Amino acid sequence: MKKYLDLYNYYKNIIISSQMKKGEKMPSIRKCAELHGVSKTTVLNAYLSLAADGYIIAREKSGYYVQASGNTKSRSSPKKRDEIKYNLKDWRADRESFDFNIWRRYIKSALRENERLLSPGEYQGEYELREALSSYIREKRNVIASPDRIIIGAGVQTLLNILCSLLKEKKSVSVPDSKSFLPAKTVFEDHGFEVFTRYKDADIIYVSPSHMTRWGDVMPVRRRLELVNHCRENKSLIIEDDYESDLLYNKKPTPSLHALSGGENVIYMGSFSKILLPSIRISYMVLTEELAELYRSKMNCFMQSAGKTEQIALAMFIRDGHLNSQIRKIRRLYTAKTSAFAEELKNIPGAKVEIGENGLQIKLTAEFPYDEKELEQRCRELGISLFTESLKSGVLNIVISSSNISSSEQKQAAMAVRELLR
Repeated sequence: MKKYLDLYNYYKNIIISSQMKKGEKMPSIRKCAELHGVSKTTVLNAYLSLAADGYIIAREKSGYYVQASGNTKSRSSPKKRDEIKYNLKDWRADRESFDFNIWRRYIKSALRENERLLSPGEYQGEYELREALSSYIREKRNVIASPDRIIIGAGVQTLLNILCSLLKEKKSVSVPDSKSFLPAKTVFEDHGFEVFTRYKDADIIYVSPSHMTRWGDVMPVRRRLELVNHCRENKSLIIEDDYESDLLYNKKPTPSLHALSGGENVIYMGSFSKILLPSIRISYMVLTEELAELYRSKMNCFMQSAGKTEQIALAMFIRDGHLNSQIRKIRRLYTAKTSAFAEELKNIPGAKVEIGENGLQIKLTAEFPYDEKELEQRCRELGISLFTESLKSGVLNIVISSSNISSSEQKQAAMAVRELLR
C-alpha cells in the first residue's frame, strides 16, 4: 500500500510543479516498474489513481499522458513574468551590428576540419587562435605576449577561476565597484580572498580601465601611471580587464596598463562578447612569464571551456581582417544610436542627460519623489528595465544602455522613461 502511495505522490508533485508538462508521455508501466524497483501492479494502481484525480489520462494503445484539467486545485501555477518591452539595463547586440552570413561561413569552414574535431581542444585554447590574438593585442593595445602566455576560456569568470587557483599566496583583492563587478567579486570570494572596493593596498587590484564604473568612466593616463607605479613598489598584482577598450567612441584609446608596466605584474584580459555577439563566449587572458610557467606545470587540471569549432572559426575571422572591420562597424552604429537616444531623453522636463565617457551608457538624473519600491512598480507597469545607480533625497540616478533599442522604438522607449519620471 505504501509503495503505491509513494509512487502516486511522486508523480503528483512532479506534475503540480510543472516539471512534466501537459501532453508529455508518462513512462510505460514496465519501464516505471524498473525505474522505481516496484511491481507492475503497484505502478498500475498509482497510474489509475492519478488518472482518477485528473493528473494523467490514458490513451488507447498508446499509454498515459499528463493531463492539465481535472482536480488540480492544489496545483501552484508559476508566476507570470512581467513583460519587458524596453530593456534599457543590459547590453544586447543590435541585429544590424553583426553579419551572420560571414560568421556562418567561417563556422562551416571549421566544421569541415573533420579529423581535428575528433580530438579534444588544447588546454590553453587552439594555438592558431592564440597566435592570432598575440598579433591582435600587440597591434591594438601594445600588449606583447607570445601565444604560450595566452589562455582561452568561455568567459572572464572561467579564466578568473583558473587564475585564482594560481595565486595561492595572495590574500586580498580590490574591485572598483561591487555592483558592476559582481561576477568577478563572487569568484574571488569563492576562492577565499578578502574583497575590498577601491583599496589600493590589496594584494591584487582588479580594474577595467575602459569601464571603471557603471557610468562608463574611463581611467585617465595619469591615474594609470600612478596605479602601475604604486603596484610595482608594493609588489601587488594588477588584473586588467580591458573588455571595452575597442569601444571607446568619445575619445582616443589610452595605453593599456600592461603596456605601461611592461607586463611585469599585470594580467591582461579581454573578451569578444561585445565586439561580436554575447553568445560567442570566448575570452582570453595573458599571464606573466612566472604565472605562465606555473600554469603549464598544472594545466592538465583545467579543462578547456570554449568550443573548439568557434575557436577555429574566430582564428580565421581575425586572420582575414574581419575583426577590425567589425569594430569600425559597431563604433559607427552604437555612436549614432546612443546619441540619438540621448537626444530623445533630453526632451524630458527637468532631466539631466549625459553620454558616458566610453560612449555606451547614458547617465540620466531627475527628481523622483518616491521610494525604490514605487520605482520598481512603475517600471513593471511600463515594461521598462533600468539600472538604478542611486535614489536618495528625491533624486534618481539611472544608467541606460540603448544598444538593443531599434531606431523605430526609440521614441516609444523615451516616452516610457518620461512617463516613469512624471
